[in-house]
Amino acid sequence: MRCARHPNTETELACGRCETPICPRCVVMTDVGARCPTCAPSRKLPQFEVGPVYLLRGAAAALVSGVAVGGLWRLILAESLGFFSLIVAIVLGYAVAESVSWATGRKSGPPLQVTAAAGVALAYVTRNLLLGISVVPTNDLYGYVAVILGIVVAVNRLRI
Repeated sequence: MRCARHPNTETELACGRCETPICPRCVVMTDVGARCPTCAPSRKLPQFEVGPVYLLRGAAAALVSGVAVGGLWRLILAESLGFFSLIVAIVLGYAVAESVSWATGRKSGPPLQVTAAAGVALAYVTRNLLLGISVVPTNDLYGYVAVILGIVVAVNRLRI
C-alpha cells in the first residue's frame, strides 16, 4: 500500500478513522491512535491552551510565591552557604512552578514557563532586598547559579 500524501512511500499504516494509507512522515498521533492530517484534531489539548485568564492567574501565583519563597530563602540562608544553596534552588524552582501549575488548573506550556521563571527571579530579588544588599550583587556566584538552577527546574516542571 502507498501513502495517500506521499505516493512514492510504501506503508502498512492506515488512519484509524478513515482507513486512508499514511506514512510515518504524515501520521498524527492522537489519544485514540494514528490519524491522517485530515482526521486529526486541529485543536491543542486543553492542558496546553493558556488563555489570558489562566496567564493572569499564573502571574499572580508566580508573584505571590516568588515573594514568599524569597522571604523564606532569606530566613533559611542569611548568607550563601555554597553547595547547600543549590539544593535550596531546586526546591525554590519547584515551589514556584508548582504554585503556577496549581493556580492554572495544572496547565503547562511556554507562557507559563516564562511566568514561573520570572517568579524564581523575583524570589532572588526579594531575598537580596531583605538582606539589604544590591538587587543584583556582583559577587554572588552561588546566588546566580541558584537562580539559573531554579529557573531550569521551574521550566522543566511546566514543560509540554
